[in-house]
Amino acid sequence: MESLPNTNNHKFDYDYFVIGAGSGGISSARRAASYGAKVAVVENNLIGGTCVNVGCVPKKVMWNAAVHAEYLHDHADYGFEVDAKNVKFNWKKLKESRSGYIHRLHGIYETNIAKEKVDKLVGTAQFEAPHTVSVEGKTYTAKHILIATGGRPKIPDLPGSELGISSDGFFELEELPKKVMVVGAGYIAVELAGILNTLGSKTTLVIRNEKFLRTFDDILSDTLMDEMKDAGVTIVNNTSVKGAKLVNGLKDVSLSNGDQLTGFDTIIWAIGREPNIELGLDKVGVALKKDGYIQVDEWQATTAPYIYALGDVVGTAHLTPVAIADGRRLSDRLFGGRPDCKLIYDLVPTVIFSHPPIGTIGLTESKARALYKDEVKVYSTKFTNMYHAPTQKNKNCNETCLRW
Repeated sequence: MESLPNTNNHKFDYDYFVIGAGSGGISSARRAASYGAKVAVVENNLIGGTCVNVGCVPKKVMWNAAVHAEYLHDHADYGFEVDAKNVKFNWKKLKESRSGYIHRLHGIYETNIAKEKVDKLVGTAQFEAPHTVSVEGKTYTAKHILIATGGRPKIPDLPGSELGISSDGFFELEELPKKVMVVGAGYIAVELAGILNTLGSKTTLVIRNEKFLRTFDDILSDTLMDEMKDAGVTIVNNTSVKGAKLVNGLKDVSLSNGDQLTGFDTIIWAIGREPNIELGLDKVGVALKKDGYIQVDEWQATTAPYIYALGDVVGTAHLTPVAIADGRRLSDRLFGGRPDCKLIYDLVPTVIFSHPPIGTIGLTESKARALYKDEVKVYSTKFTNMYHAPTQKNKNCNETCLRW
């Protein structure tokens, strides 16, 4: 690690000041406090960050709901006399249950940081000088400062973009859309399209290239595309949205290939995320990368002494467990006497909560071949999940198809 100037003779309000009370910030703050550090965390939104409020937690609740809908189709094959066509789904009830669960998580987070004697501040933080941060007009000093402010959904700059909602807005919907367009090719777009389609929305997914999830192995992205099409998702590829307009209370969308898609009650922009970096970083010399994310080294250190960053604001891996692990290891180094403790990113597993779900770990085949050329050997196989053995959909599946 880079040697830093001596600050032992300075008196600070805090040993550690964490900006952002999401998964990475909270885990780092609590770990630091467990070593006896005087810690504060500041948040200008709901505690828990993206994951708890508009990310993995509510998404998995919705995915689980969609799994229930998926199972309904197979009840008869397993001997249950259930008329799936007449089963009623109450979106508002699901939303209430989901919100109640998230509210309980807020309470758990609040309790945990209180137990660790971490001071929680409410407001928007701004850097004023090295070691100095202001929050709602009050100034605080700290020896070490962590930026863990996460990110937010991108909204495209095109005519009628205001007619759509972001992936965050998906969780504010008061009812299941009848006809929905999801725009994007990343894991958020794929997950939302799968959930909505399975719950009963007539779903269209628009992607710019030939296929989605292009950073995954072809066998995963290709198989998932086939399965989603078979499940009823309309995938419109090799095009992008040029604009949207309101016609008779519904939304019509024009595409770059000249097509017009009409009659949507909901459009969801899921075209990526951008970091929350409006913190006065220029005042303290924190540099950004070309893509707008904060520049850090392998130890989460920014270009400014005693200032660190991790999680979605650095763009290394948009995964909650990675932010948590980085946050804990950073505090282990700063306050726990473990100077060599850091996270290795080579073998981070990733799961997409699509329908069907997919997962991966390690190098893709294309990356492996780029590194090791002809030394790479690949074994692949397909099989039908035993769950589908007695089902009608398996009987209709030919010998080459895959069922999850």
